[in-house]
Amino acid sequence: MSISQNINAILEKIPAKVQLVAVSKTKPMSDIQEAYNGGYRIFGENKPQELAQKYNELPKDIQWHFIGHLQTNKVKYIAPFVQLIHAVDSLKLLKEINKQAEKNSRVINCLLQFHIASEETKFGLNLAEAKILLDSEDFKALKSIQIVGVMGMATYTDEEAIIRKEFGNLKAVFTKLKADQFLNNDEFKEISMGMSGDYMLAIDEGSTMIRVGSNIFGSRY
Repeated sequence: MSISQNINAILEKIPAKVQLVAVSKTKPMSDIQEAYNGGYRIFGENKPQELAQKYNELPKDIQWHFIGHLQTNKVKYIAPFVQLIHAVDSLKLLKEINKQAEKNSRVINCLLQFHIASEETKFGLNLAEAKILLDSEDFKALKSIQIVGVMGMATYTDEEAIIRKEFGNLKAVFTKLKADQFLNNDEFKEISMGMSGDYMLAIDEGSTMIRVGSNIFGSRY
């Protein structure tokens, strides 16, 4: 199947309210152009300089999502155009995104990343840390970022019960933050969870946004 056929097969399986981010990291621009020519516009990358290069050379109506761990010194490369930053896990990073957004006269949408997996290697906040961050005067002073939801990555395992529980935990975090911190904020609505191997489970547990790469573009090389 072609890249566009792969995208359409996923779109047919998932609810209309769930957004598909086609993870194009490490893939050549020709693959993205092929998906674009088939009508798709939402792509995810995880290397700031590579993303900036793709932005410069590909059509300007693409919505670019940054999905990897973002270092503060790399924010400047993507701040002029990025649609959504998925993995914000510190006040320091939020401050830098805010600073670069101001320079570009825009507000950048961000998701708070939570550590939901049993693996130690994954980045992310816990609920207590997130509340301290969101209640801080430093955070409240940031006017050029908008927190629009949460994201997380489940443990890399074949055990469905573990994955389901972790996704359920992220949904619970979202629900708690919505009630306590974002009650009157309609923009706080996204739960980014689910990848090629587990996105249907994630949707079952409340995901509004899935990040799928290998099921679209083939396995990484």
